[in-house]
Amino acid sequence: MYTMKQVCDETNMTYQALKYYCNEGLIPNVKRDGNNHRIFNERDLKWIKDLVCLKKCGMSIQEMKTYLSLCLQGQSTIPQRKEMLSQKRKALLDSIAELKECVDYVDWKQNFYDEVLSGKRPYVSNLIRTEE
Repeated sequence: MYTMKQVCDETNMTYQALKYYCNEGLIPNVKRDGNNHRIFNERDLKWIKDLVCLKKCGMSIQEMKTYLSLCLQGQSTIPQRKEMLSQKRKALLDSIAELKECVDYVDWKQNFYDEVLSGKRPYVSNLIRTEE
């Protein structure tokens, strides 16, 4: 069994975030010890790690609740869950493409500055007016 702190350490979640997930019903059947502290088993820990990943994928709390609801309904909802994940995957790939464009720009700009500093290219700025 895991305490809240141990789960936080395992998942890199803050205590407040884990408590919020519990209070929002994202972790079903949370157990309590003799002191009424939340405790988690291995299955809970794996599910919480899944929630962390879904959050990183851009899933909102409401979307996670929908996903959880579908999971709790069993195998018959696998097509709906696959569709949800497919949509998130597409959004992630779109974000990766945008980030790649940003990295390419930064690389180009760094190369431009290197060439200016080495004297291979004159400095030209779109922000500073020059007399033409």
